[in-house]
Amino acid sequence: MGTDGFISPLSERYASKEMQHIFSQDKKFRTWRRLWLALAETEKELGLDITDEQIEELRSHLDDINYDVAKAREKEVRHDVMSHVYAYGVQCPKAKGIIHLGATSCYVGDNTDIIIMTEALKLVKRKLLNVMSELADFAEKYKDQPTLAFTHFQPAQPTTVGKRASLWLNEFAMDYEDICYVISGMKLLGSKGTTGTQASFLELFNGDEDKIDQIDPKIAKKMGFDACVPVSGQTYSRKVDTRVLNVLAGIAASATKMSNDIRLLQHLKEVEEPFEKSQIGSSAMAYKRNPMRSERIASLSRYVICDALNPAITSATQWFERTLDDSANKRLAIPEGFLAVDGILDLCINVVDGLVVYPKVIEKHMMAELPFMATENIMMDAVKAGGDRQELHEKIRTLSMQAGRAVKEEGRDNDLLERIAADESFGLSLEELKEAMKPEKYVGRSARQVEVFLRDVIRPILDENRDSLGMNAEINV
Repeated sequence: MGTDGFISPLSERYASKEMQHIFSQDKKFRTWRRLWLALAETEKELGLDITDEQIEELRSHLDDINYDVAKAREKEVRHDVMSHVYAYGVQCPKAKGIIHLGATSCYVGDNTDIIIMTEALKLVKRKLLNVMSELADFAEKYKDQPTLAFTHFQPAQPTTVGKRASLWLNEFAMDYEDICYVISGMKLLGSKGTTGTQASFLELFNGDEDKIDQIDPKIAKKMGFDACVPVSGQTYSRKVDTRVLNVLAGIAASATKMSNDIRLLQHLKEVEEPFEKSQIGSSAMAYKRNPMRSERIASLSRYVICDALNPAITSATQWFERTLDDSANKRLAIPEGFLAVDGILDLCINVVDGLVVYPKVIEKHMMAELPFMATENIMMDAVKAGGDRQELHEKIRTLSMQAGRAVKEEGRDNDLLERIAADESFGLSLEELKEAMKPEKYVGRSARQVEVFLRDVIRPILDENRDSLGMNAEINV
């Protein structure tokens, strides 16, 4: 297509070639042919009159799909599956009579959807693991770096840069658990017939129930799955799509949380996403370094979170054994959800791998607030020196309010320590007070929590999946 027609930005700008291939027409129709081969092999193994020559003919044309024949036929019959049955038969004249034998369209359509979604989930899982690996390294590196923590985006008791990253990592670890569970539960539809009763196979196998019981397990094994669904209508339950998209939406939510925090930290000039040498931050303001990758993560994630409604509504509104109001929606919702999450995870890998931390800015912000946070410790030291706790509490409250007004109304630096040192009732010199202003004294168990979390939760996952690590994320724009 040239420049005069719509091209999805998911393909042009965001998703990787690998994920695009999974949802390509070529992948789809090659999978159809593999399913027809698996069905024919199964029927032959169970005693139907199908020859080795027919099987080999089908096998020899799995990938050289005659699209021109299929397209011409579909214009005539208005049915994509029967068009491809016809096209396959043109290439396999000896086998054309046994292609799709006993099956309905959903045999190739639905089984292919499950196969493609499973492969796409595995790619998402690999990329998710790489995000987790990058975050684990970042958290480890900065586990001891004190920084202001925020509640309500107001300065609160300090934490560390690494501990904050562990919060992002923990949410991705939850997503990892979810995606592993969903992948483990993916089952093929099998070959269930027009309403899921396998009535056509009763005819083909002359009522031999034992042989019919073997059809789905054989097809599953040939296609690399453990099992087929035990019962269905014409289609697999559309609730499967709901479970899959919910996992993608969960990843999108975790990515948004992280990217929003990074955007806020970049505003504070404490942490910055990677910014390339020739990158332009603004068309008007040449000095700007906008967090455009983190913003894109949030933007694409919002789309995925909303997209998860599509399969949920589709699942809820299916009538009896089959309606076709799912089809057009599925063609959009499922691929686009995966393509968007693929782009999101590539961005996450890229951003975390290149995150820049500015300790001096972090320290400056910390020291501007730390005197307020250290007042309890200061008060305890003064009590140990002989002061009255209740009297000192009131004085320190008053002095804190005065220092706060000076900062907010007069734009002055925080001079609380000077005010306390000037009050003889505290019995503490300015030098003694400044000695207490060591941020690492106020971060609690942050570093230890990061160490234990990485050791007990994250590193075992990464070690188990070491073959999936080391991916490089290519960002197109």
